[in-house]
Amino acid sequence: MASHQFLDNFIIPDHILVPGSSDSDVENVGDVPHCPVLVFVNSKSGGQLGGHLLKTYRDLLNPKQVFDLGEHAPDKVLRTVYANLEGLNVRGYQFADKIKERLKLIVAGGDGTAGWLLGVVCDLKLSHPPPIATVPLGTGNNLPFAFGWGKKNPATDQRSIEAFLDQVMKATKMKIDNWHILMRMRAPKEGPCDPIPPLELPHSLHAFHRVSESDEFNMEGCHTFRGGFWNYFSMGMDAQVSYAFHSERKKNPEKFKNQLINQTTYAKLGCSQGWFFASMSHPADRNIAQLAKVKFMKRHGEWQDLDIPPSIRSIVCLNLPSFSGGFNPWGTPNRRKQSDRDLTPPFVDDGLLEIVGFRNAWHGLVLLAPKGHGTRLAQAHRIQFEFRKGAADHTFMRIDGEPWKQPLPVDDDTVMVEISHHGQVNMLSTHNCKSKSVYDPSSPHHEDEEDDSDEEDSVAEEFRKFGAADTFRIPDEVDVSHLS
Repeated sequence: MASHQFLDNFIIPDHILVPGSSDSDVENVGDVPHCPVLVFVNSKSGGQLGGHLLKTYRDLLNPKQVFDLGEHAPDKVLRTVYANLEGLNVRGYQFADKIKERLKLIVAGGDGTAGWLLGVVCDLKLSHPPPIATVPLGTGNNLPFAFGWGKKNPATDQRSIEAFLDQVMKATKMKIDNWHILMRMRAPKEGPCDPIPPLELPHSLHAFHRVSESDEFNMEGCHTFRGGFWNYFSMGMDAQVSYAFHSERKKNPEKFKNQLINQTTYAKLGCSQGWFFASMSHPADRNIAQLAKVKFMKRHGEWQDLDIPPSIRSIVCLNLPSFSGGFNPWGTPNRRKQSDRDLTPPFVDDGLLEIVGFRNAWHGLVLLAPKGHGTRLAQAHRIQFEFRKGAADHTFMRIDGEPWKQPLPVDDDTVMVEISHHGQVNMLSTHNCKSKSVYDPSSPHHEDEEDDSDEEDSVAEEFRKFGAADTFRIPDEVDVSHLS
């Protein structure tokens, strides 16, 4: 089939995109496109790739359906397009509903960019909310990887873009849970109490911001922040190392242009922060159990205390089966584990987070082993962390790769962080999708093998220099004995 005929499946005519089109413009339009798409590109992602990708999409499609996120906020774009469709529908043009039913979104950027668009779609509560395909164009790329779109930055030539569009047309819908996070602390008598924000926040609702006085979560005498995430929330030493790395990169960006150098720097920071040798170099007040009282809710209305082993220095609340490097810290519990501990495989649309603990970076190496997993702590649809005075003056947290330093109470008040389920959006997935749906009969609901062990230290010596993810990795070229 000729290229222009293929592209007709995706091209949206001007009268759909531009408000105020005349009846004569509308009536001269032919068939409704089979797979109309709106394309959002973070032109600053992936080095120069973002700009090249933006240009190719604009060359192939209607330039008015391709948006540079540096210039166009997605919430404004979607409001305009949907308002125009509603107006056309009121004027009697029935194809407007067909466009809404068939519309798909493409977002190219890192996980922060993808999360921004997912958050907008979730919060706008659109009629026929469009499903979203994610182009990997960042560093983590966990969202694209989890839904089968790969991890490597894409080619930007015409043939590659057309191949991607073909995948989008053939992709299937899969829902993904959205998680709301609330942080509340009493306003201090003097001095600031704001969390020190991530250095490069995405523009989404899924970055912390203080609620207004009219917000339902506002509480008099308190500072309340709210946001959300799609992949994970983590707290403890993994976030501490990530924060140190991001801080170094912001101070000296010229030193972070090579992947090996980045990994080596990450490894050195991991050692200097004590992440690789936590049990020897860190006092017990860095353990999660010492920092916070943690409660979770597996069933509605039933809060339980979370039993966290005293050696755990990092806790991850995971939504997708892709953490940091595409590995799944939860694994798939076998039948005995499911029965004894009321556990399930990790589904992305079951309203449950998987809560996993790690002792140190060496512990993370277990993810390399077949059926390897972290310390499974619980599954929950709500989890609450309560920090009291005395354990430490701060801790470190991360949302979908964005770290920050969080001050803890200096008086007798508490800092509370609560995570809860907050709706779903539709993703587009390929046949390589790693995520599993609780509604898909082909998804594995159990693992028959009985070697899914809780003995997480059985990692061969030759793996000791290969972490499962950036958080745990020491590159092969780096001599562990020279790290300090």
